[in-house]
Amino acid sequence: MIARITIAIIIVAASALAVILPRVNLSDYLPIAKANQLETTISKEQASPQRSTAFTEAPVISARSAVILDFKTGSMLYGKNPHLRHLPASTTKLMTAIAALEKCAPHDKLTVKRVETIGSQMGLSQGDEITAENLLYGLLINSGNDSAFALAENCGDSYENFIAEMNNKAQELDMNETHFVNPAGFDNELQYSTSMDLAKLARVATANPLIAKIVKTKSTVVTDTTGLKTYYLENVNKLLGVVDGLEGVKTGETDGSLEILITKTVRGENGIIVSVLGSKDRFGESKSLIEWAFANYVWPK
Repeated sequence: MIARITIAIIIVAASALAVILPRVNLSDYLPIAKANQLETTISKEQASPQRSTAFTEAPVISARSAVILDFKTGSMLYGKNPHLRHLPASTTKLMTAIAALEKCAPHDKLTVKRVETIGSQMGLSQGDEITAENLLYGLLINSGNDSAFALAENCGDSYENFIAEMNNKAQELDMNETHFVNPAGFDNELQYSTSMDLAKLARVATANPLIAKIVKTKSTVVTDTTGLKTYYLENVNKLLGVVDGLEGVKTGETDGSLEILITKTVRGENGIIVSVLGSKDRFGESKSLIEWAFANYVWPK
């Protein structure tokens, strides 16, 4: 009899908590997967795509390095110097986003401590209070260097520790040919990656629902926490809305890196990651590789 009363009390208490506690959108708080976790999650019993019977050679490109990965299995469909060390430019910001979400929740209110004024900007001013999510929009759509440093200085025990976490995460993701010294992608001989590592990074980053939503956004307007200051954000990825099924991911360009573009494209149930580094025509060459991959590979049903 006592056991039945106890069970009834527990049920009533649980029901009351369900009413009182706020509902949480769990998709915004999903942890960033490790590389082996991603394999288990999205490629269980999934066979790699195979060359079609009408297979043709890949187009000739100017890029120093490039790779195409199947999104589900991670298998390489194409590679040109895939392990060549290269300046990653603003594709670095994908790791900045991942490291930030390890420490900051999207709704966290962050204060801009200082403003990085070099290169592309979101439009922050010192003292602005803005959510981590809106900083991520500025980071990944507008490629804001100011956003990168604001996140690095707020979503870590210190700026130095944040950079250390970026490198720790790279090791977790088996990005063994990658190293970071700043969160924005400024050229530095100690800041490097490869087309293979950056394709791995994009594959993991876009498995996170919030990052995936942001990187395929063509343009938007966000505000600070008061709602009085607005930031107008425009994606520089010219393939958005042009290439069928393209879902972002990240551009990059510096004097040393030349043109860089990492893309994710999904058609039907199949997706690919294309990583192009050191190109003279990142948009044209990425588009050619995307169309070539879908025309020359067959995915198992």
